[in-house]
Amino acid sequence: MAKKKTTNQALRPAAEVQYQKELAQLAKEDKGQRPPNWKLSPPAVVQYILGGKTASGFTIRPKYFGNQQLIEIAVATLVTDRALLLTGIPGTGKTWLAEHLAAAISGNSQLLIQGTSGISEEALRYGWNYAQLIAKGPSPEALVPSPVFVAMQQGAIARVEELTRIPADIQDALITILSEKILPIPELNTKIEAQHGFNVIATANNRDRGINEMSSALRRRFNTVVMPLPTSIKEEVKIVQTRVAELSQTYGLPAKSVPLKELERLITIFRELRSGVTADGSHKIKSPSSTLSTAEAISVISNSQALAVHFGNGKVDAKSLVLSMQGAIIKDPKLDTPIWKEYVETVVKSRKDWKDIYDFAQQN
Repeated sequence: MAKKKTTNQALRPAAEVQYQKELAQLAKEDKGQRPPNWKLSPPAVVQYILGGKTASGFTIRPKYFGNQQLIEIAVATLVTDRALLLTGIPGTGKTWLAEHLAAAISGNSQLLIQGTSGISEEALRYGWNYAQLIAKGPSPEALVPSPVFVAMQQGAIARVEELTRIPADIQDALITILSEKILPIPELNTKIEAQHGFNVIATANNRDRGINEMSSALRRRFNTVVMPLPTSIKEEVKIVQTRVAELSQTYGLPAKSVPLKELERLITIFRELRSGVTADGSHKIKSPSSTLSTAEAISVISNSQALAVHFGNGKVDAKSLVLSMQGAIIKDPKLDTPIWKEYVETVVKSRKDWKDIYDFAQQN
């Protein structure tokens, strides 16, 4: 039996790879003024993020649904010498926006530092290849550049994820880089000077445990943009619908397996539990410990798809939705289980067209 040919495909291609055609078309039609080392002009970057039709009629898919002014502020910040800090609760699209901004501006979104509590200053500045260091002593060949180091050399955007998870004394390694636009290398008696186009996009969420407050000196180097939650059910449904359609191709799941009805019911449940009040404002309800963000809703729908396609009737229904949703809502069993059960009994039960959700929630 002949073996099927397989092609290597990244599970999650970088933004500049996945949206290569859009970026190329925007660059081709872009007549705006481009800052030094930018691949697109600021208005073209905004169009790439928000989507729409180009002058030739080419369709640019939206990467972000929301306030255009917020995106314009973010892009304008990166034209200046101020770095950009995207903050907000988990799941509001901070990382997603940072990646696409870097892809549109620099053509490279992969100059990335993932902030953790155990990160060292070397990750932000530079390190050493110790075999080379022992053999030859401090030398350019022994130096291991960080993503920030490379971004400074190339005049590109560096990304720092979860900045406030990095200890404050390590965070402050960025102060000289952001204020003086230089990176001293005393071991080699030299320095790296940032080229035009260099900047930093950092993200931070304000509900994480282990947050390290930024020093006032570092905070002054950033322009902070707060990423809001979607303002309406309609907007949030559109976001989830768009992202799920893209992920469906990646996971080989049919996009038609997600009925709009089930998507709307999930978003309604998440928004009510998140806000602590029903959609019509008639009942106050308790909120669980989980954030129940838009990103979480996307994950729940993707998981529901997998359950429905491989173990169900091929379409997301109340059963696959409840099974996937409960894992997202109940993060702390002792605290969240009673809250979920109370919501099911007081809200879900009272909605006649939600009887199927109520029945499956009662069984599990």
